[in-house]
Amino acid sequence: MTHVTERRGTPTINSDMGESLGLHSFGNDLALLDTVDAINVACGFHSGDPDTMADTVAAAHEKGVLIGAHPGLPDLVGFGRREMKLTPQEVEHLILYQVGALTAFLKWAGADLNHIKPHGSLYGMLARDAELMRSAARVALLFGVPVYGIAGTAHQTVCEELGVPFVAELYVDLNYGPAGELLIQRRPEPTDPAAAGRRVARALADGHVEASDGTLLAIPFDSVCVHSDAPNSPEVAAAVRSALGAP
Repeated sequence: MTHVTERRGTPTINSDMGESLGLHSFGNDLALLDTVDAINVACGFHSGDPDTMADTVAAAHEKGVLIGAHPGLPDLVGFGRREMKLTPQEVEHLILYQVGALTAFLKWAGADLNHIKPHGSLYGMLARDAELMRSAARVALLFGVPVYGIAGTAHQTVCEELGVPFVAELYVDLNYGPAGELLIQRRPEPTDPAAAGRRVARALADGHVEASDGTLLAIPFDSVCVHSDAPNSPEVAAAVRSALGAP
């Protein structure tokens, strides 16, 4: 199976999309497709449904945006942001199930799977637990695609161990704790676009991001994540694009 890889050099912008559910619409997906390089599509466990997946894949493919899977925990009520006790086999199977569903829609649209990026609390669980992360990495190996994650965590070390390409992320609409952990919000809040731009510019200049307590964190990155569900995410993405200096 072939897949399109992201360009190296200037970091890209990625965004979580397809998180609408039934009659309930969330996110600024269509408005962001003209700015982002890659999207991470919800696969139905934390949010999303077949119609939303189909619409999101079709819209992104038409714009030439790279498409990845965004598998999460099976928790629609908690939007995948509540941790669960799972075995490595359970993690592998739930990710395999969700990526398989997305690849069906990709084949239908004539598109390829570009990457896998775990969602929400699953993302955090895999960052801390190498055994669970190996389960996720095995799915990426099966599909021959990279994993998006946080540099310096089990995301990266396990990918390097198993020979899975790794794309390190920088976040501009979530804060970091002093140990480099992401401080997940249950409800999205507006982000100051200027502050997002400054974070990217500083990270490009000296590799540092300021944590919530003022600690300076070294965060290497290949892609900047801008969540689509924040009220002003298109403005945030535009500020990030400007800071990256890319067309």
